[in-house]
Amino acid sequence: MTKNEAATIESKAFDVSAAHAKRRYLFKVLAFVVGISAVSFGAYYYFFLSHYVSTDNAYVSAEVAQVTPSIGGTVKEIRFNDTDIVKEGDVLVVIDDIDAKLALANADAQLAKAQVELEHTKLDYERRVALAKSGSVSGEELSNSSNAFKTAQAIYNIDLVAKEKAVVDLNRTVVKAPVDGIVAKRQVQLGQRVQPGTPLMSIVPVHKLHVDANFKEVQLEHVKVGQPVRVISDFYDKAVVYQGKVAGIAGGTGAAFAVLPAQNATGNWIKVVQRLPVRIQLDPEDLKKNPLKVGLSMFVEIDISKPKT
Repeated sequence: MTKNEAATIESKAFDVSAAHAKRRYLFKVLAFVVGISAVSFGAYYYFFLSHYVSTDNAYVSAEVAQVTPSIGGTVKEIRFNDTDIVKEGDVLVVIDDIDAKLALANADAQLAKAQVELEHTKLDYERRVALAKSGSVSGEELSNSSNAFKTAQAIYNIDLVAKEKAVVDLNRTVVKAPVDGIVAKRQVQLGQRVQPGTPLMSIVPVHKLHVDANFKEVQLEHVKVGQPVRVISDFYDKAVVYQGKVAGIAGGTGAAFAVLPAQNATGNWIKVVQRLPVRIQLDPEDLKKNPLKVGLSMFVEIDISKPKT
């Protein structure tokens, strides 16, 4: 073996040794980075992520006011349509009041007649009471007069109630908004003959909206009523953050209250993680600044590390 061959072999051995050393160094660096990442994530989870539960299976809801008439009749006027803003007490629909006015006039006449009869029987009874003291009137006559007076009093009371009902029915021909909000689902048409309880339209109280967030059952162990909540709407993206709190937790899952609930007693049962609706009450000031609409998608994050407020 010549000197050149020996030098070449020695050089290759050194290169292999250097490569092994470099590989071991890189593995150590990788292990160090992985270890630091694992410790960092563990600390982040322990001090931050474990204090929150979140879901994007959440939607804006409201206690929608259903507008229905209390009496029947023909619709004469409709003053608001879908998307219109209304205030509590605004006149929404006017029903033809001719029948109600006739009923009130008839009730007035019946009451006047009953009042005349009541006054007549009252005077007759008082006169007979005075005569009975001198023995000029028999006990039977006095009893009959007393019964006639009581009957007239009862008829008068019945007619008085009938008149009050006629007045109420006349007032009910004007259908007013029960709450502030936006008109939705207008179903009534001009000239339509409606009956008591017929749906006319709905009013969405946009200033009293809430969020129904459907959390997985495994997320709810530490969720309590009153805990603070951070809510983000897809409508405004992340530019707007709503503040709220947990208002309540539903008494059952959506599957339990479905029209056709799941029958878990069958032989082909497969466990599925259920979701439970949690109601989130939003800050009215946030809703005033950035209004929402019913049905919008939301992201909800509950701070379970804090006690209820």
